Amino acid sequence: MRVEVVLAWPDRYLLRELELPEGCTVAEAVEEAALDAGTEAVAMAVHGVLARPQQLLHDGDRVELLRPLMADPKENRRRRARGGD
Repeated sequence: MRVEVVLAWPDRYLLRELELPEGCTVAEAVEEAALDAGTEAVAMAVHGVLARPQQLLHDGDRVELLRPLMADPKENRRRRARGGD
């Protein structure tokens, strides 16, 4: 099966397209992708939905490595509401 593993920043991204056997998990795909920057990931998602490492993958899945937030979304909304942005 074909699976993509991606890690993105605001200005660039790393993408690995993998050919894996049926029955592979999210954790196995991330390990196989060997993205050097994967250590900064705090969570993983499949097609934008939070995923557990042991979740089974399907052909065509896209595993996204999620980085920590740079800013608190609630605080950003408050600042915009006050007219500070």
